Amino acid sequence: MHDVRPPDVRRRLPRRRILVAGWFSFQDGEATAGDVLALRRVEDVLRRAGDAYDVVWSPGFRAGALHLDEVRPEDYSHLVFVCGPVHGPPVEELHRRFAHCARIAVGTSVVDPDSPAVTGFHRILARDAPMASPVEDLSARAPVVPVRPVVGVILTHGQHEYGAQRRHDDVARTVTRWLAERDCARLELDTRLDTHDWRLSATPAQLLSVLARLDLVVTDRLHGLVLALRAGTPALVIDPVEGGAKVSAQARACGWPALIAAERLDGRLLERWWDWCLTSGRVAARQVRAEFLEGSLPDSADELLTALDELRATG
Repeated sequence: MHDVRPPDVRRRLPRRRILVAGWFSFQDGEATAGDVLALRRVEDVLRRAGDAYDVVWSPGFRAGALHLDEVRPEDYSHLVFVCGPVHGPPVEELHRRFAHCARIAVGTSVVDPDSPAVTGFHRILARDAPMASPVEDLSARAPVVPVRPVVGVILTHGQHEYGAQRRHDDVARTVTRWLAERDCARLELDTRLDTHDWRLSATPAQLLSVLARLDLVVTDRLHGLVLALRAGTPALVIDPVEGGAKVSAQARACGWPALIAAERLDGRLLERWWDWCLTSGRVAARQVRAEFLEGSLPDSADELLTALDELRATG
């Protein structure tokens, strides 16, 4: 909004500086996706208005960011609290520490209007409160963010039959540490079926439906590879057995190149095959899927009847 006050009046007014906080700011608080998107909406409004502001984060979530215990309250004229419920000692402590500031809560839920956490604010712009009409959450109108790759992760810590050749724990540790640094949406999956555990698929069709909706599968399991390709989804595959075993053999049988041996596993190779899977690998995976459906790749079931006949004849 255009400032219509005379220039001399505007010059006499102190420049406001805003500290933006939320449950994502507290030592033991948590940062949800909705909280952070609500924050992005508030930041967008403040930037457009030309206001100076800082955001404080929990050290457990962003170690290198500005934290509450590093802030000098006297440096700020306003405190804006974003999203989440307005209640509890952490919010009350903000009122005490920033008592000289104008304090506003925005996009929050009011549970008890008479609690000190609520009454300590000079203004509450609630998303929901008793006896008030709700408004849409701030996250709904946050600036648009680009879509990230959705990656299924299928790893095993078993297969003890391989004895001293097992590198499963090392593979899982390296892969998950590397994945945590990738800008992607990670989805932990298991090929094990269970009709009682809601977190697992109960049928192959359910698992394949998930795999078909992914951009990529990262796996050290034979069936993680085969089922991803059956769904037409590229797989970045690591053989967790030193010297290679059934995972490597299956990759060769399927003609799938995105394979890393346990003893060669490092970030450079992971990065190389990650990039390939998300580009050329998409076409290659669909081609393998087509070959599966056409039956152009041989499997041992084709020889089953012959083996049965031979055994019956010799019996």
